Amino acid sequence: MTRSVDAAASRAGFTLPVWLAAAARAALQQLRVEPVQRPQLLQLAAAATPQELVPVPIEAVAPLEDGCALVMVRCDPGEAVLDLTRGLLLWVQLSWLAGSGEWLELTPGHGVGRLAASGEACLSTYARELLEWNLLPLLPPGRRLALRIVIPEGERLAARTSNAAFGVVDGLALIGTQATVQRSAAPEQLEAALVELRRRAAGPDFGGDLVLVIGENGLDLAPRLGLPPELLLKAGNWLGPLLVAAAAAGVRRLLLFGYQGKLIKLAGGIFHTHHHLADGRAEVLTALAALEGLAGPELEALHAAATVDQALVDLRCRQPALAARLQGRIAAAIERRSCTYLECHGQAAMVVGAVLFDRDRRICASGPAGALLRQELSPDGGNAGGGGCATGAAKGGS
Repeated sequence: MTRSVDAAASRAGFTLPVWLAAAARAALQQLRVEPVQRPQLLQLAAAATPQELVPVPIEAVAPLEDGCALVMVRCDPGEAVLDLTRGLLLWVQLSWLAGSGEWLELTPGHGVGRLAASGEACLSTYARELLEWNLLPLLPPGRRLALRIVIPEGERLAARTSNAAFGVVDGLALIGTQATVQRSAAPEQLEAALVELRRRAAGPDFGGDLVLVIGENGLDLAPRLGLPPELLLKAGNWLGPLLVAAAAAGVRRLLLFGYQGKLIKLAGGIFHTHHHLADGRAEVLTALAALEGLAGPELEALHAAATVDQALVDLRCRQPALAARLQGRIAAAIERRSCTYLECHGQAAMVVGAVLFDRDRRICASGPAGALLRQELSPDGGNAGGGGCATGAAKGGS
């Protein structure tokens, strides 16, 4: 097998799904009682040639007495990347599976994020594709595999993420949508998004519509809620420059789709959303709540909540109607401040809508433009995913 690999790719940090695929492939080689490659040469794209296979190191491999194979990898997100997966240990246990059925049965062990609604492991489509591309060519005809994943520190580290905001419990989600780690606050992440934006806008099939999503969770959730995958563009934290670039590139209608605890920053005029640069979420939330009439101890409790989502959950328990109005006001304020931002940069023609979801992976609020855009952009008219939705009045917000 050829080992000619692009040097930049070999130095890049990898997302969790890549480390999982490397460990699983090494385990399958152990099950087949053949030499285990160190590093594993992985196919990271659908049409990759043998010359494009990428080396991914494994830490340890061992056969177990019950005929299983155990493999450990140590994750590395790459140089100069602040990511909690650095040095993270991921274990897989692989065994042959008797009987008929799917070729692979995957079980989330300790520290692996599960979808709260179903208990299934939270894996992205790309993560499953990586397993198919790299395991199926080694799988003997008629054989099946049982794969168990364990991330010892996953449950502890998940508490530092917004996993719970997306209905993922008990550990880290394996939801990377690409092989290499992108730094959401880094200039190169913005440049990559701009290149993709311009490529799409120059295409013959470009219709003037775009959906900006923030982060991997939003990118994973958006198509499940009915938004066309071909319209999605991961924005990271560089929302302001991307809004201006989208308008300049000819986007006529843009939908902002994201977690309410993140996009609320736009309602306060914060258009680079990384928390290292600016926060202000509690202040924006309480200002908008005060405009809805909340005052005194309840307003103080809103400000003191650990997260925006928890603040709104608590408020909804006490005053559901006011909480719904507040969420609608937040979405409307995001739309209005985005339009003001565009006007300040000489780009006033683009329609901007906002659709927000909560920690239960349910759409919880839409601005006036966002509600209309979601209905017009979704094949099912915006009904996928269900859930309550607060729509802000056109004059809502501050």
